[in-house]
Amino acid sequence: EPTVRTELMEQIPPIAIFLQESRPKFPTAFFEYLMPIVVRYLTDVNNQVRKAGQEALLILLEQDLVAQSDIENKVCPILLDLSAPDSDDEYKVEAVNIICKMASMLSRTTVERMLLPRFCELCSDGKLFQVRKICAANFGDICNAVGQEATERLLIPKFFELCSDSVWGMRKACAECFMAVSYATSPEVRRSKLSPLFINLISDSCRWVRQAAFQSLGPFISTFANPSSAGLYIREDGTLSIRPSTQDVNSNSCQLSNNINLTSSSTNAT
Repeated sequence: EPTVRTELMEQIPPIAIFLQESRPKFPTAFFEYLMPIVVRYLTDVNNQVRKAGQEALLILLEQDLVAQSDIENKVCPILLDLSAPDSDDEYKVEAVNIICKMASMLSRTTVERMLLPRFCELCSDGKLFQVRKICAANFGDICNAVGQEATERLLIPKFFELCSDSVWGMRKACAECFMAVSYATSPEVRRSKLSPLFINLISDSCRWVRQAAFQSLGPFISTFANPSSAGLYIREDGTLSIRPSTQDVNSNSCQLSNNINLTSSSTNAT
């Protein structure tokens, strides 16, 4: 029964955490018994079971419970098979979605060597616009996962393609993640390549694309600032934040110190 398999998947993460905490007693139980089940359920015939398997896998990765060898030898090959050009449409959409979510949890080397080539292929998938849209929506996360060199060499050309896609939803998704993509590139690439590309989006024929681009205009401009002087940086969740300057920190410290001194003087006076 699919409901039984779904329920089983939901219990895998807490069992894995228990086994991790009791490793001297159960040194290989997770790798021998549980991990193969998770991998197998990624290809289950029932979509609810697959969804539960994907969620369980992401929790295991987030908790750092999956060995690097299992990621490279068991998980990645399955996802590459499911996202292959001749794969079933539903499986392919699910696979690209989980590849994008996994990227931030894996090492840069693993992502660049095993998943990045397939991601680049999926950005140009002419059969399913849903696949291209997932790629566009998560483009900034992939850039952040692989770093500047791979972003400029492999991803920026794909980003240009997606920004010119015939489906307006794709162009809108690109406008929304423009800041994150820009942040992963050098100042020269921002100036010479991304700026003209952004002007195209802000002048797009679709008003939804233009609106998304205008909303991203300020964050995109902020990526041109020098982080050390402007104090701007990108958080792990992809949002722009401001780091207090040293002067502000010192000012607050002085203020705090003065308050303490005043309190102390007041206490002594009483």
